[in-house]
Amino acid sequence: MTTQPTSSVPSPPVASLPSVAPGIPGVPAPLEAEATSPFDPLRLCIFATVALLGWLAGPFALLFFAGLGFVGYWKARRAGLTRSKCLLRDTRLVLAYLAVLAVAAGVGIWLHLGYFGRLP
Repeated sequence: MTTQPTSSVPSPPVASLPSVAPGIPGVPAPLEAEATSPFDPLRLCIFATVALLGWLAGPFALLFFAGLGFVGYWKARRAGLTRSKCLLRDTRLVLAYLAVLAVAAGVGIWLHLGYFGRLP
């Protein structure tokens, strides 16, 4: 029986494969703070502001987007969001702003319908 000689040189360590993280290739991974922060519905605030600018074209759009933004910020605040990327920053101020927009839309709808004789 022939035996093969064993080498005294240790074999190089096997290179481990890099770990795979979920996400989009080529895009940096989000920071840990970003991954755990609650959703900030900034777009809903922007939509309400755009609807405000178009109030003359239709207060119904303002009412819809202000209501949608209010509900979005209400849910986000209940989930723990206290600072927003909206210009007003504090979510309580954003909620007050969106409520004022909804009231303004209601007044606009009332005046619009009253002007066309549909309300007494």
